[in-house]
Amino acid sequence: MSDIPSVLAVSGSLREESYTRTALQYVLSAADEAGAETQLLDLREYDLPVYDPDVDEQGDAGTVTGLVREADAVALGTPVYHGSYSGALKNFHDYCGFDEYEDTTVGLLATAGGGSYGSTLDHLRITVRGVHGWVLPHQVGLRSAREKFEADPAAIDGRRFRDPVLRERVEELGRMLVEYAFIEPDVSSPRTEAAVDD
Repeated sequence: MSDIPSVLAVSGSLREESYTRTALQYVLSAADEAGAETQLLDLREYDLPVYDPDVDEQGDAGTVTGLVREADAVALGTPVYHGSYSGALKNFHDYCGFDEYEDTTVGLLATAGGGSYGSTLDHLRITVRGVHGWVLPHQVGLRSAREKFEADPAAIDGRRFRDPVLRERVEELGRMLVEYAFIEPDVSSPRTEAAVDD
């Protein structure tokens, strides 16, 4: 295992001018500055037919699942669609299982056109835990995402955050993915250890 953590960000938006993708690139930039090797998995660039469990391998499934398996930490980003995550991310997620997420640190990010993203992050957290991923407590939601950026040719994707506090929250996700990339969660606590001693 390398001492340099690898962080993969998966963009679950197929939109060309995606706020999700932009926010994830800020996450990756912060992870890079924290010493990680980083990569963006933009689902627009891969051929992922609707998942069929009766077909061994479809399209680029082997490539994308391999990227997740090789990553020490994964950031999942999605727009909010009907109170949950996008179909593109759901289809990608269907291809991934224990082999991809076991002992992997996962960070969550959701961008909403309106004001609600809580259920989206909850749904992602539940499904990642279902395949034994370790989800960071720190998560990011952007309400009215189009209003959170302004044009800046020198910034990532030509967009900068209007609110430096929100930018800091997004970048903190990247730093935390690096900090906890190699975590081995310990389910014991002082109370459980005391119970064993009794």
